[in-house]
Amino acid sequence: MIWSTRVAGPKTPPRSTPIAVCSCCGGEEFVSHTVLWKDLIREWRISRDETDYINRQQGTLCKGCGSNLRSCALAMAVMRAYHFSGTFIDWVRSAEAQRLSVLELNGAGNLTGFLRVVPGHIEKSYPEVDMLSIPFPSRSFDLVLHSDTLEHVPDPVRGLAECRRILRPGGACCFTVPIIAARLTRSRDGMAESFHGGAGDRKKDYLVHTEYGADAWRHVIEAGFSECRVIASEYPSALALVAIP
Repeated sequence: MIWSTRVAGPKTPPRSTPIAVCSCCGGEEFVSHTVLWKDLIREWRISRDETDYINRQQGTLCKGCGSNLRSCALAMAVMRAYHFSGTFIDWVRSAEAQRLSVLELNGAGNLTGFLRVVPGHIEKSYPEVDMLSIPFPSRSFDLVLHSDTLEHVPDPVRGLAECRRILRPGGACCFTVPIIAARLTRSRDGMAESFHGGAGDRKKDYLVHTEYGADAWRHVIEAGFSECRVIASEYPSALALVAIP
């Protein structure tokens, strides 16, 4: 079990410049609404400032395409992995993207609709595909994507190791998890059950096993990846990780 510990530094992390342009479609207008509810805030033990930036992460949407900041961060992570400058809607139509074999697990935020123009794109969700035992041969994909899924996997290191197994040399696993920047990762083993999704929604696949903090990169390296990059589209609201085999 990884114990919850506040990291050294200010309780309220400094913030970067807010996202002004949607990395998915290039839109410049955003709308916001509250996503978190009282019971989850209490179970998560997050401060008012942390509540605010998680609400922004999940509930601030591009008016053009509907992508939230989480999806914007993941889109940016993918494009950085392939050294592409532009918007995600342009990247998926690029010659490079059109050649890729892409596995999207459990719906990668709002990126699903964009990715469907990639001929090699496959979308699979739990329980058809369990991240702990992905039913594809080793070295099957160039890119694996998942968004706010890993925290619901009972053994996240094993889940990431499976993602690494199915990646081809030169590939990447790009993903998001909700990160509380001023604390360390902790397991919820032995604690009261906590669910993401919506107030009162207690579906099995919404059960939280891991609450991620500043050391989220550790699970990537423990899974056998050689490199973990943190992409900050907006800190601390919009973070994504790129795992390189």
